[in-house]
Amino acid sequence: ASSRARLTVRDILTVSQWQPVPQRGYQCMSCCRIFPTLWSLTNHIQYSSQEGFSCKVYYRRLKALWEKEHKQQGAAAPRV
Repeated sequence: ASSRARLTVRDILTVSQWQPVPQRGYQCMSCCRIFPTLWSLTNHIQYSSQEGFSCKVYYRRLKALWEKEHKQQGAAAPRV
């Protein structure tokens, strides 16, 4: 386990930029499906388990990673 590379938010965002996205639409970063509106994407995420996807779990985990990264950056910031 110690040999695993630490995954950071920056890594996730960098990978997400590699995926081509049409000019109009929103891409689910979990299943890579493209939706015409932000509402349809959020609806997909909310009910993804009913469609056989685990996108909601992915986004919850992503949020946890962002929060962890934010806390670490805040702790590492010099205090004035």
